[in-house]
Amino acid sequence: MGKIISFANQKGGVGKTTSCVNIAASLGILGYKVLIIDLDPQGNTTSGVGISKKGLKGSTKELLSGELTARDVITETPYENLSVIPTNTTLAGAEFDLFDFDESECRMKNALSEIKDEYDYILIDCPPSLGMLTINAFTASDGVIVPMQCEFYALEGLSQLMITINRIKRLYNPDLAVSGIIITMYNSRLLLSMQVIAELKKHYDDKIFETKISRNVKLTEAPGFGKPVYYHDKSSKGAKEYIEVAKELITRI
Repeated sequence: MGKIISFANQKGGVGKTTSCVNIAASLGILGYKVLIIDLDPQGNTTSGVGISKKGLKGSTKELLSGELTARDVITETPYENLSVIPTNTTLAGAEFDLFDFDESECRMKNALSEIKDEYDYILIDCPPSLGMLTINAFTASDGVIVPMQCEFYALEGLSQLMITINRIKRLYNPDLAVSGIIITMYNSRLLLSMQVIAELKKHYDDKIFETKISRNVKLTEAPGFGKPVYYHDKSSKGAKEYIEVAKELITRI
């Protein structure tokens, strides 16, 4: 049975989409069949795996509304063992439409039920907010991965995210768990990085991934080419770090 994992952080610019795309690609390289779901109206995950946001045959909007099934909207990517359910800006309005449905928080869970067993991992890239789209992702998920930049504002956001996760666990999904926290944009030479990690360890020591994602030029370049970093430059530090994170994820969930 496939595992569904949400990537979430309501603070933007922390490497959430970068982590989701590159872990998905890394799992594919390791031989696992992976589906990535773009649940962020910005559509960066879609373009990040080489899929144009224009002229989509279907997207997460139609999936959540029930107009199309999961199989209708799955798109193959150019990358090994990796498929995507893409999105574009039309998803932004769909979030409000969800309130018109009964059990609106379960739309994603129900939509994925028919295909869940066809994949080893289904990764959901959530928007940088804690609205109905993210609630749908959490209700459908077995675990949540939190990419987190090494700065103190990120610590404040993490506390709010944990409150939301616990609320979804209590109301809709008792099996939901925090699978891990990935440190991104890491610079070991900065005192601030050490201070933030020390603070994290006080409360979430067992949740922090051993491998940290360093600031890396190739990671920044790769989305512009519509490629995960491994396919842009597999010898880069970023590519190697995300492969290690993917291996660690396999042991966590």
